[in-house]
Amino acid sequence: MKVAIISDIHANLEAFQTVLTYLQAENISEIICLGDIIGYGPRPNECVGLVQTHCQTCLMGNHEHGVLGLTDVHYFNQYAQDALLWTRRHLFQYHKAYLENLPYSFAAGDALFVHSTPLQPEEWHYIFTAEEARQNLQRIAHRLVFVGHSHIPMIFSYRSGAIGTGRVQLNLEEDRYIVNVGSVGQPRDGNTRACFVIFDRDAHALEYIRLEYPVEKTHREILENHLPPFLAMRLLTGQ
Repeated sequence: MKVAIISDIHANLEAFQTVLTYLQAENISEIICLGDIIGYGPRPNECVGLVQTHCQTCLMGNHEHGVLGLTDVHYFNQYAQDALLWTRRHLFQYHKAYLENLPYSFAAGDALFVHSTPLQPEEWHYIFTAEEARQNLQRIAHRLVFVGHSHIPMIFSYRSGAIGTGRVQLNLEEDRYIVNVGSVGQPRDGNTRACFVIFDRDAHALEYIRLEYPVEKTHREILENHLPPFLAMRLLTGQ
């Protein structure tokens, strides 16, 4: 059975709709969202509504935490702070109520799903290196962890370190992995295309998917809504 794992939509409706259209065409009906539906982008209500409709599971991200006042606004950089405060003013109350009930983690079989890290997921730490991945894997029972948060797609193997992306066959009998699925709405690996993962649970195989979307439209809407211009410009560079 194949499942789509997405993260960091960041209120980018154009990117999210492109991903949903692709998944529908591929007959993939189960979608797990690792959080950060909102923040940075201009369409928080539309994106939260689509997550409610299409995602069977959604987790709490640090931007949801910030909008709800559970993380101090000063945790974020100035651009993120401005977007967070803008989102607080524009997000519908019933969408805030939905976000309040999001869990920090979700487990299914050997797989664990979190926004940031499997250890202390509510602290919003990052995993950037193979050593950081190993330290996390040493202290949990799950053999496979899916994360988002950094917006940088990467697979960390306990045995082999960083092993890149693309199409990857996992060996869950002999190895353990942390998989960063990248970002739908704000990629930061130098590639402007929306990024997510399709995981075949039966075959233990995964594939990274990159999709073009009308980035110029989201760029324009960020500026029209008087969000920080930096947030618009970085979409054009994938940084």
